[in-house]
Amino acid sequence: MDLAHYRELLLRKQAEILSESGGKPLQTSMGNNTRQGDLADQADGTNEVHVQLKVKQTDGKIMQAIEEALWRMDHGSYGICRDCGEQIALARLNAIPWTRVCITCKENQK
Repeated sequence: MDLAHYRELLLRKQAEILSESGGKPLQTSMGNNTRQGDLADQADGTNEVHVQLKVKQTDGKIMQAIEEALWRMDHGSYGICRDCGEQIALARLNAIPWTRVCITCKENQK
């Protein structure tokens, strides 16, 4: 397994998330326009805020998983399934380099 390749994938994804968010607060069209427009406009603004919040939460979870994957690399356990202890398939690591579990264990979680 080429750890340098996977480290590069992880660091690239980390940089992508950081550059997209830039540490900016949620852009709320509602925040500046409270009580402007009809109920549909206000509901649309609320939905936009919820979508942005979900994206930030997902990005936060991925960032945490990336940090954990980098830690596992440094400690020799990268590519080992957390649940069953077997090697995670390279195809899975290429698709999701921050994954903690093999595909079989992931399917069993559903």
